[in-house]
Amino acid sequence: VDWLRRERPEVGSVGDDPLERPGIVHRLDRDTSGVLLIPKTQEYFLYLKHLFAQGEVRKTYLALVRGVPNPPEGVIDAPISIRSGSVRRTVHRGKKTQEAVTAYRLLERYALASGEECALLEVSPRTGRTHQIRVHLASVHHAIAGDPLYGPKQPLRCVTLSRQFLHAHAVTFPLEPGRVVTIVSDLPPDLAGVLRDLRAQNRQAS
Repeated sequence: VDWLRRERPEVGSVGDDPLERPGIVHRLDRDTSGVLLIPKTQEYFLYLKHLFAQGEVRKTYLALVRGVPNPPEGVIDAPISIRSGSVRRTVHRGKKTQEAVTAYRLLERYALASGEECALLEVSPRTGRTHQIRVHLASVHHAIAGDPLYGPKQPLRCVTLSRQFLHAHAVTFPLEPGRVVTIVSDLPPDLAGVLRDLRAQNRQAS
């Protein structure tokens, strides 16, 4: 928010709560990198808000997970709740349960000399719940590498991360009626470096 006010002062009066969230129509989890849409006018803020509400915005993430999903492509359809007495979300019984659906597709798999396996997934949330991707992947035993909240305490030995490997790679939406646009964000250097290391380890192990 401070960066927005300093670098994009025109969004200072945009949004439902411009003082707290100027121009912000959706959000990313802390330590998740990638595309974030921030309209510069109130008119376009309301347009994007409507698109999100109608499910007309498609978001695609890249996630490095523990293990290799089988099947390699699928849909996780499991309501998400807030765990009682916690900020953690869960697919088990809790408070404020909401429908949640996440599709995933295997992009790359890594079998390493350490005996560990991990996989790069393309993930598309079809609903927009807090921590949705992280909760859903952990619920099928493929927690995101580096996730301090939903991953196991023991980190992957083959991966060195200072944050969770979750990146909002692309957002597709109607720029205006009849014209669709996709905005893409490449992996930042820290995550791209992890993949380079994994590919090198995988070659050595094969």
